[in-house]
Amino acid sequence: MNQHNIGILVGSLRKGSYNKNIAQFILDQNPTSFCYKIIEIGDLPLYNQDFDDEGPTPETYIRFRKEIASLDAVLFISPEYNRSVPAVLKNAIDVGSRPYGKNQWDGKPAAILTSSTGVYGGFGANHHLRQSLVFVNIHPMQQPEAYLGNIKDSVGTDGKIASQKTIEFLLSFKNAFE
Repeated sequence: MNQHNIGILVGSLRKGSYNKNIAQFILDQNPTSFCYKIIEIGDLPLYNQDFDDEGPTPETYIRFRKEIASLDAVLFISPEYNRSVPAVLKNAIDVGSRPYGKNQWDGKPAAILTSSTGVYGGFGANHHLRQSLVFVNIHPMQQPEAYLGNIKDSVGTDGKIASQKTIEFLLSFKNAFE
């Protein structure tokens, strides 16, 4: 059975992030032929083309680009900041797409799951992220769409997903992606 390497990019750096809780839930599922791992993005300096053109290229860029190149697919799990994508996630997309002609995202399948403490579940972030992914030729899954509203009500005090309805949704979303 072939192993498929799936990278998870979490768009929140917050220690108690609900999105990290969701990512951990995915990681905690029984192993299948799909191997999930979180790809660190919080240590990437803001993208600056001078790093690639004039050097030195930051070691974190080199590490990140190699990790993205090794993936078979990507799962984006993100909150919404001001009706859009968190800067850390957009920066990761930019770093992975450069230097020009060396887009590490090219042709990769992906899925997007957004959440918020409000009722809309990160709808704005989800759709803004899709715009960037189209340009770098990532192919996001179209259905089911995943917007988890009122996420704080689905996470227990231990940081684990506690809502049976949310657990069932996350499992069906993961299965559809796979």
